[in-house]
Amino acid sequence: MTVKIYHNPVCGTSRNTLAMIRQSGEEPVVVEYLKMPPSREELVELIAATGLPVRDLLRQKGTPYDELGLGNPYLTDDQLLDRMIEHPILINRPIVVTEKGVRLCRPSELVLDILPNPDIGPFTKEGGEVMAR
Repeated sequence: MTVKIYHNPVCGTSRNTLAMIRQSGEEPVVVEYLKMPPSREELVELIAATGLPVRDLLRQKGTPYDELGLGNPYLTDDQLLDRMIEHPILINRPIVVTEKGVRLCRPSELVLDILPNPDIGPFTKEGGEVMAR
């Protein structure tokens, strides 16, 4: 199985995650989900595979989250999924899929737990933070 990343190239966390995947020796399938959003079925499967509640994969910053009233605790998962399909920017990123699992990689170093080769050596994030694992 290849590594797949649901990626937004303008997101620093997503870029760092992609760079870590590549530094591990993998060339992932990169899905720019704003250009090619997942189907509802795909999104449901991805979220289920993360083990997180739907609400935990909603992105608030830089999205229509507030205008759509998505903070309302009475909205159902189906209603939240409908909004995520209508507005893919609401899907939090990056989501990485490997044979070891599916993870929302926030922070980016969470990707190391599911990479086939997590020993990437020293890594410097875009902001200058040096990671050693």
